[in-house]
Amino acid sequence: MAASSAIASSSTAFINKKDVGLFAFSSQSSFSVQTARKRISKKIVSVMTPQQTERKPATTGSVKTGMTMTEKILAKASDKPDVSPGDNVWVNVDVLMTHDVCGPGSIGIFKKEFGQNAKVWDREKLVIIPDHYIFTTDERANRNVDILRDFCNEQNIKYFYDIKDLGNFRANPDYKGVCHVALAQEGHCRPGEVLLGTDSHTCTAGAFGQFATGIGNTDAGFVLGTGKILLKVPPTLRFVMDGEMPDYLLAKDLILQIIGEISVAGATYKAMEFVGTTVESLTMEERMTLCNMVVEAGGKNGVIPADKTTYDYLEEGLLCPMNLFIVMKEPACSEFLTDEHWEIVCLKDCNLSSKPHSPDNRALARECKDVKIDRVYIGSCTGGKTEDFMAAAKVFLASGKKVKVPTFLVPATQKVWMDVYSLPVPGSGGKTCSQIFEEAGCDTPASPSCGACLGGPKDTYARMNEAQVCVSTTNRNFPGRMGHKEGQIYLASPYTAAASALTGYVTDPREFLQ
Repeated sequence: MAASSAIASSSTAFINKKDVGLFAFSSQSSFSVQTARKRISKKIVSVMTPQQTERKPATTGSVKTGMTMTEKILAKASDKPDVSPGDNVWVNVDVLMTHDVCGPGSIGIFKKEFGQNAKVWDREKLVIIPDHYIFTTDERANRNVDILRDFCNEQNIKYFYDIKDLGNFRANPDYKGVCHVALAQEGHCRPGEVLLGTDSHTCTAGAFGQFATGIGNTDAGFVLGTGKILLKVPPTLRFVMDGEMPDYLLAKDLILQIIGEISVAGATYKAMEFVGTTVESLTMEERMTLCNMVVEAGGKNGVIPADKTTYDYLEEGLLCPMNLFIVMKEPACSEFLTDEHWEIVCLKDCNLSSKPHSPDNRALARECKDVKIDRVYIGSCTGGKTEDFMAAAKVFLASGKKVKVPTFLVPATQKVWMDVYSLPVPGSGGKTCSQIFEEAGCDTPASPSCGACLGGPKDTYARMNEAQVCVSTTNRNFPGRMGHKEGQIYLASPYTAAASALTGYVTDPREFLQ
């Protein structure tokens, strides 16, 4: 019934969709994956005896079928008893987020289509977060933030996280930083809801058991005026991850492994659902990392069922009572058919890096040990959260050495920046991340923002303005992504990034963590 094979190299890992197989991604890798083809059931669903007497129409409603997490959320949001992959449904939006790059365009479309004096559908469901091109003297970038401010004043928007003093971000109590991390910290991510954003990494919020996806400016302009969007229900790829995570692995390693296996097009317009004991053991910030990069596989959204970990995280920043959340219980695997079903056993030897110039160009970190690097960048919505900096500090602390290349640190939000300077690192004798970073010779943690992840204006902190080799905790390594078109970016976890900073080469963190 099944075909089993061992793949000698991670670059040759192909899966025959007609078989159920067990695969090892490389001769050194110890992840195992099992994938099953979608099966079509031919079971008898009802049996009727010949009608003896006249029957009245049934009043119990339509027959309900099992649905995935994503389907359940979209059914609720479209006021339908059930939906199926491929259905086009009008969805009621719970939260719309935009930022300084796409906000002005979305506002322009809204005003053009609904009128210069039109009002947004709900001023309390719109969240506007300047975060991309903030700490720059570029006049056009600064103008974008001004446009957001004028619009929010005009519309009396409740959740506008403004910044006016660019010289000292701490003088702006409303300013937050990277939108995807700020949404979670400020209580805008809630189980069972629909959250849309004018940014492809809006899928990060799926970690909270909700449907979250990025949309374009035109769609956002329509949502501003109506609170609705027409969506096609995506099929689901279900990833069952079981096994204990070794101390030297992070969620970034998991998602790079998955993208390397299915490719950057492997989940095109599909929901990527993550379940299993490994996922259940992850913190919320690690779950956010997992969902953050589903778009790098082409995914429509990522989702993780909400559990105690989710609700414990939410308690501090709730904007509504806990009992208003819609709990979406995940059905057993046999209760619905997913497009594909993957089983991943998390073992060891999987500290990964994505080589230039694609997130699916997967390799073990130790397979890249001869790659000399010029710099390290730790930050972004993917790798700039509090736990990401804690992980990097752990490696620096264990080594007791100084970095050999410039190491740039960009906290995602103002709260993360404060954590870097205030929270003690476990096992450090009370030292904070900032103290450990200073002792290791890293750059001083910068003002919270998206920083150089998208390149940005030429005066953006840590931007690559020349052709260099960089190990980065960001999410994309396409040509020109962090600035220079000939720059080379190796995507990695904070552990691997910190280890690489200490040697000047792409380095497996176990060199310092064992």
